[in-house]
Amino acid sequence: MAVPDYQTLMLPVLRHVALASAPVRIGDIADAIAAEFGMTEDDLAERLPSGRQSLFHNRLHWAKTYLTRAGLIELPKRGHQQITERGRALLAENPQRIDNGTLKRFPEFIAWVTGTSLVQDNGSNSFPVAASASRTHEETLIVSAATPEERIGEAQRELQASLKADLLERIRAMPPGDFESLIIHLLVKMGYGLGKEEMAKALGGSSDGGIDGVINQDALGLDRVYIQAKRYKDGNTVGASQIRDFIGALNIRRANKGLFVTASTFTREAEDSARNANLHVVLVDGDRLAGLMIRHNVGVIVRDVVEIKSIDEGFFAE
Repeated sequence: MAVPDYQTLMLPVLRHVALASAPVRIGDIADAIAAEFGMTEDDLAERLPSGRQSLFHNRLHWAKTYLTRAGLIELPKRGHQQITERGRALLAENPQRIDNGTLKRFPEFIAWVTGTSLVQDNGSNSFPVAASASRTHEETLIVSAATPEERIGEAQRELQASLKADLLERIRAMPPGDFESLIIHLLVKMGYGLGKEEMAKALGGSSDGGIDGVINQDALGLDRVYIQAKRYKDGNTVGASQIRDFIGALNIRRANKGLFVTASTFTREAEDSARNANLHVVLVDGDRLAGLMIRHNVGVIVRDVVEIKSIDEGFFAE
């Protein structure tokens, strides 16, 4: 099955912490929770978009964090959790599920998600004072099934998808010669040709013989990568015949490496032709091209940088 979202994990985390005879680490109960959900090795291997942490352990961490902020579990010492009386009382209700909607019952949780302070009335009852903007933020968190890292990852994917679309729109409006020069520039930025512009050359023109550019991988030109660049509009796919023509042009030059780049897509037959060629032919479609440009900062700039900080455990080491 898929990795449960962090809200689905809240009840199992609280139950397993309650069953422990002493304060327990979340890592110590992770295997039991994974078994409870019948998770596979592939499920456990799934990682966040950043690749820095497993999805399952990230969601366990946030389930524990939300339960802590609601006062259902506490941390008697670093890295260890134990259930509180409030947590036991909630379990005694035999809930079928604990989620952010459940945690809204507790003023400490509302104060945390809205970033506000608790105040006490004359009856010593605590309640948060929240502005309308904070309430909107609260509502977003209550309904979201994603952890903060997942929401950041999803936002990054949306921004990148939009940026890719904008890049491809600009690329498809380029004159053919400029497109060929763009591909050469990108490859040099990626480190081909020893990262030097003088090691690469655009060859576009009516007499190019089916080759638009070449990059020397060494100073003497003993190892070369030949390039075919077809701008093409979206929907105008590159077919098998064009790949075969490119392979023929490579054979004439006795080349063994070729790169075919397009701003559109390749047909399945074109991909098969490249795969079955007697030399190494790599195909790069529009989506991959835009992704490479973003990764290597070609045609894009960094508009903003967001720092995400976490606890320095070494600083607080016992």
